[in-house]
Amino acid sequence: MARSPLTLAALATAAVPGLEVAGAAALGSHGRGDVDSALLSTRDGRSLVIRVPRTPAAENEQSADLVALRALSDGVRSRLPFAVPRMLGQAPVDGTRALVSEFVAGTPLSLEAITPGIAASIGHAIAAIHGLPTSVVADVGLPQRRPTDVVRDAVVTMDRAAATGLVPAALLARWEAAAEDSTLWQFTPAVINGSLGASSFLAVGETVTGVLGWSHLQVGDPARDLFWLLGASDPVVAESGLDAYHQARGMHDRQVGRRAVFAAELEVARWLLHGTEQRSTEIVDDAVEMLGALLDRVQGDVMNPLTPEPSRSATLTDAIELSESTPPGPPSGDSHAEPGWSGPRHPSSP
Repeated sequence: MARSPLTLAALATAAVPGLEVAGAAALGSHGRGDVDSALLSTRDGRSLVIRVPRTPAAENEQSADLVALRALSDGVRSRLPFAVPRMLGQAPVDGTRALVSEFVAGTPLSLEAITPGIAASIGHAIAAIHGLPTSVVADVGLPQRRPTDVVRDAVVTMDRAAATGLVPAALLARWEAAAEDSTLWQFTPAVINGSLGASSFLAVGETVTGVLGWSHLQVGDPARDLFWLLGASDPVVAESGLDAYHQARGMHDRQVGRRAVFAAELEVARWLLHGTEQRSTEIVDDAVEMLGALLDRVQGDVMNPLTPEPSRSATLTDAIELSESTPPGPPSGDSHAEPGWSGPRHPSSP
């Protein structure tokens, strides 16, 4: 049974000494996810959030998020153009723990609601994350993944997906060619959030005000934080976001757009693997349908392969054109609501 906001408020007073709660309200889809959560108002005028995981998976994610947030010191946060939740206290409860954090103002985004203006702000926000010194991650022992690690993980995903016998041979050939193209993987690893999606961002108007969900903070491939933008139904959204990103970061990585497309396509394979692991016929059937739709979009697209021709370099326009033929994969990230993976938006969805 879900914990009520009043129960959560009582837990918050145990987690934060001296805290005086003036009001409590349910937050997000309270009682229907993996986390019990409430928005608290305090007598000194602050707004806080308390979350208590309800499943082992949610507890693991909470623990990883806590480690990452501790790595984001005041100095690091001052380099970011948006707010990051600050943990204020914790208290044990029923074999797990309640965490209290500052509330970050802003409206959680959905992919369908992102305008080109918001996308530009998102691009700048992601560039700021990628511009952080890698010591932020290294000093706390979080993962540091080299290009060879990224390729190896992609190959493992491809092999596992191929073993299901449900991935079209033409898609496997397309992905194998990308994995074997050394020019695609010549990038400098950067600090990445690692699990960004539309719901990771909070915005006021067309300005990003906060980023939530840091449990996969690491040094890795910048494309990992960008691929989800390619799922926007309006290609101008992806173009605006990627253009703003490149303006803020500089065009040091000319292949990041193609790697983002590759990552987006592999998300469909991961969705298939998720379905097989969960023994969910519904998820598997959905993934198979998405793979078929993806194949229809790319098999005749000889002008925009994942691997560029030797005589030319990939451009931002190439990446946008590729994104128009790529169905969105499973969403990543967190929001003010409980974390969870509800599956990918279907290619035919509005």
